Amino acid sequence: MLWKFSGLIALSLLLITPPLTAAEVSKSEDPTDPDNVYANVDEEYVELIQLFADTLDQVDRNYVKDVDRRELMEAAIRGVISKLDPYSNYIAPNDLERFRTGVENEFGGIGIQVSTRDGHLVVTSPLIGTPAYEAGIIAGDRITHIEGEKTEGISIDDAVKKLKGPVGTSVTMTIYHPSSFDSEDVTVRREMVQIETVMGDQRNENGEWDFMLDHENKIGYVRISAFSRHTAEDLRRAIAGLLDDGMKGLILDLRSNPGGLLTSAVEISDMFIEEGKIVSTEGRNSPKRVWTAEEEGTLPDFPLVVLIDHYSASASEILSACLQDHDRATIMGERSWGKGSVQNIIELEEGKSALKLTTAGYQRPSGEKIHRFEGDTEADKWGVSPDDGYALKMNRDQKAAYHTYRRLRDMDTIIPHPPAPEPVLSEIDPVLSKALETLKSQTSSSD
Repeated sequence: MLWKFSGLIALSLLLITPPLTAAEVSKSEDPTDPDNVYANVDEEYVELIQLFADTLDQVDRNYVKDVDRRELMEAAIRGVISKLDPYSNYIAPNDLERFRTGVENEFGGIGIQVSTRDGHLVVTSPLIGTPAYEAGIIAGDRITHIEGEKTEGISIDDAVKKLKGPVGTSVTMTIYHPSSFDSEDVTVRREMVQIETVMGDQRNENGEWDFMLDHENKIGYVRISAFSRHTAEDLRRAIAGLLDDGMKGLILDLRSNPGGLLTSAVEISDMFIEEGKIVSTEGRNSPKRVWTAEEEGTLPDFPLVVLIDHYSASASEILSACLQDHDRATIMGERSWGKGSVQNIIELEEGKSALKLTTAGYQRPSGEKIHRFEGDTEADKWGVSPDDGYALKMNRDQKAAYHTYRRLRDMDTIIPHPPAPEPVLSEIDPVLSKALETLKSQTSSSD
């Protein structure tokens, strides 16, 4: 029993102390040694570890059926992690290779970003042009079942594991649409998903995106669907083309953008501001780190409106918060999701398994947090809120109509110049319409 107890203490301490050599282990057995790794562990913690070890030992020796010890330990670890947040997770040896081979902008699956809130599995963004997007799944939909199994209380990693699979296979989900209060079973075929992250409103006849929304008033429009390795480069190229075409103002649409790479968000933020803090991170046991802007490569100071909604998260919140705090853009739409935590990958068992653990949180340039922690209310400070006078929220019917229109337009079933009259922008997308009117007013007054 003692060897199990000691081993469990050592396993727990791996999360807070560096591994020890054999000599150091021998040395640390002396309780008076100032380098003893157990010296700073309080008595209550040791007693709780003892309780855990006793419980595991009783199950191992006396449970009615033989249970695999590794399964017991992994279940215990997952139980600990489940008390933290949706973004922390234990990665078992069988899942580690799949986790490591997840590619930033190409992967086998259905093309969907999910999160959890209040125990529900929520779609934060179907990636444009993917099987999920073409199936009509929209941001805000809830996945209540995957292959007939309830998803209530499921972790994000377990959900992704169920949704992904070999290319060519299918997965059936039960989707609840809050916009219509209806549920339906949707079967989606898995594909190798290619994500296009920088888009306009519609394509030219040659198939390339037209980033000029209003050619007469020279108002540009760029949607960013996610922050991948090439997003900053693609965005700079799009804006360069707009400036060559005489652009006077730009709308940057981050609605339903679930985030992505921090480096991409920092690089894009740096395009718009010359100096100052972009974002910082700080944790209970993590040193503070600050990213700052540099003057080189900064774009001209044209009027800028950034659109966000409830499903704008993570990297999109970093970008919009930075531009808001530096008074570089008008933030319009609705309050963002509130995902501003930092996960570190901690190797366990000499790299055979791993722990994805939330260790710090992002802070915007003002010093306010971005993350919405459990227990935070609408009155607390988190996420990004629209500027005063620019809060706009579409109702259920408007959102349903918009997502249908947007999906058809992105799939090229609506051509650049269709024979039938196009919907009035203020009716199909009142948020974009308001942004366009705002920029037209700002640019005309500066002429």
